Amino acid sequence: QVQLAESGGGSAQAGGSLRLSCAVSGYEQSTYCLAWFRQAPEKEREVVATIDDRSRTTYLESVKGRFTISSDKDEIIMYLQMNGLKPEDTAMYYCAAVSPFYVQSGTSGHCDLYIRSFGDHIWGHGTQVTVSS
Repeated sequence: QVQLAESGGGSAQAGGSLRLSCAVSGYEQSTYCLAWFRQAPEKEREVVATIDDRSRTTYLESVKGRFTISSDKDEIIMYLQMNGLKPEDTAMYYCAAVSPFYVQSGTSGHCDLYIRSFGDHIWGHGTQVTVSS
């Protein structure tokens, strides 16, 4: 059974940095499509960044140049380095994995599309990020 566990959330001042981690366990193939989502109170959930096993990445426009997504392929750990934090980054952050079934042959560079199209992702429990001005 695939499980995801986030860590690294917390509080920071505007302009500060935080690093989130997402450990993926029970994943039995080398191809994957992972993502960070976030949801602020009374706002819709949004995709922050995606990454596949070829290290192809995509970013939400508002975090480009400030956030960096990466992954450790050997142990499948995903990271989100968040620099230049802003109060509007305050949200619950979730990591998600596209079901292994859909990416058995890789993503062909379509990880972002898979994240947005499929509804049966595997989710972590979330970690809170709070940025004060």
